[in-house]
Amino acid sequence: MNITDHSRDIVGLTYVYPVVSRRAGGISIGINLNPNSACNWRCIYCQVPSLRRGSAPAIDLVKLENELYSFLQEIIHGSFMREQVKLDARRISDIALSGNGEPTSAKEFKQVVDIIRKVKLSSDLLKELKVVLITNGSLVGRANVQEGLRCLAAINGEIWFKLDSAIYEKRQQINNTHISTRQVYNNLKISSSLCPTWIQTCLFKTDGNPPTKIEIKAYLEFIEKLLQEGTLIQGVLLYRLARPSMQPEALRLTKVTQTWIKSFGKEINSLGLVVKISM
Repeated sequence: MNITDHSRDIVGLTYVYPVVSRRAGGISIGINLNPNSACNWRCIYCQVPSLRRGSAPAIDLVKLENELYSFLQEIIHGSFMREQVKLDARRISDIALSGNGEPTSAKEFKQVVDIIRKVKLSSDLLKELKVVLITNGSLVGRANVQEGLRCLAAINGEIWFKLDSAIYEKRQQINNTHISTRQVYNNLKISSSLCPTWIQTCLFKTDGNPPTKIEIKAYLEFIEKLLQEGTLIQGVLLYRLARPSMQPEALRLTKVTQTWIKSFGKEINSLGLVVKISM
């Protein structure tokens, strides 16, 4: 296992999969609520093959609970770590609600969080384990999602909320979504009021060009406005491309330089926010 391979079927389970996470710094236990590879967005850097528009299918909650409990027991007591993971990554860093689409599109989202809580409480070694929701944030207005976020906060959870651009037209290009900047702003405020929330941003070159000065200025102004209004954001997670895109735009995308992303990180940090960069 390594940071460039995030295969969802590496252990042959429907919902649960382990990855070596460069951002989390160890083994992240992924929960894929979109095994149908359906998402309400289509990000041009997405590494999911055969991605299609749609929502999560009905979730077999009993199967998910059995898979999560059994695999965590294998991680803790079995040979998986020793046989599959390099020595420097042999730690469970978190449980991550992520996968092949938007996890909050599952109607059973709140019940899934309840299952994670139950499994965590089954072992003293898991009680303090962090739970991360990786989301595009577009569905936080739904009542069942908000219930799930409140429960997530109670089990040492946090949200990684996607914001790849603060400009509407750029989000159309990058994420293939028509969500307005005002709605993204409001959703971020809702998210941060319910559960600790980080902004996560993927940075890359398109046709050899990094984000423009206009894009950077809009992004910084967006965050500054959030902070001025008292929105409690934990910080910003910046990351570069690590795995090849499986979307039609793949050949147009390349990494920004380390110097570029560090410089951008310093500008965000100057606003008073913690910035974490994954290379």
